Amino acid sequence: MSQKQARKDTIQTKVMVFGTFDGVHKGHENFFKQARILTKNPYLIVSIARDKNVKKIKGKLPDKNEKERMSLIGKCKLVDKVILGGVDKYLPHIVKEKPDIIALGYDQVEYVKNLKKDLQNLNLKIKIVRLKPHKEHIYKNHLLKNRIQ
Repeated sequence: MSQKQARKDTIQTKVMVFGTFDGVHKGHENFFKQARILTKNPYLIVSIARDKNVKKIKGKLPDKNEKERMSLIGKCKLVDKVILGGVDKYLPHIVKEKPDIIALGYDQVEYVKNLKKDLQNLNLKIKIVRLKPHKEHIYKNHLLKNRIQ
């Protein structure tokens, strides 16, 4: 029985994270691990930022398109499910997945600045947790020349 199959046999807590994930490096792996240890039986859902939104937030398109990034993250053993984020609105895909916890990266500010208020307005009780950076001066995609695939 695979690790992912074994996880399905117990009641799990859905933890949702968001990101561009234009390549996978140790900082991303640490991010996923931190999200997983927030609960005893995690089910980690990774929301991949849409190309259009990456360009709007970062001022440029990612090296890999959203489908390539989705495929890349789907191969990570720490991740249970990969989805694409919303194009114009970020709440519908969160509402659809019904996470128990949303884990935000230390540097995720713009995309989620109204998240808590927006969730409360929908009467959703989702715990929001801010994760710690992991060697942020090393593990940022724009700082890495040779990304780990």
